[in-house]
Amino acid sequence: MNFKYIQEKFAPIIKIISTVLISSAIGLELWNIYAITHNIQVPSSLTPIFWFERFAVSCHLIEAIIAGFYAPSRNHLPIKYATYTFFVGTVGLLELFDKSKE
Repeated sequence: MNFKYIQEKFAPIIKIISTVLISSAIGLELWNIYAITHNIQVPSSLTPIFWFERFAVSCHLIEAIIAGFYAPSRNHLPIKYATYTFFVGTVGLLELFDKSKE
């Protein structure tokens, strides 16, 4: 199994799963902010989930910044590609830096 085969087969699945999970993480964080501002008790068992989703969103944000910075050099719109990379994650960066598409 080479990298190209793995990328062709698993990248679409990873994109869908990543988009759903990042959207869910944003929704979960918005719910947490709402709960805090309205003095609603959040179960303490969700604390590890909040930390994990914050870490994931932070990583995706860093990847989006990198993609937005390098997108013009690959003839892509920075905002569009940064948003895309924020939701799909590392797969977006791999597509941006893929030399075979040039």
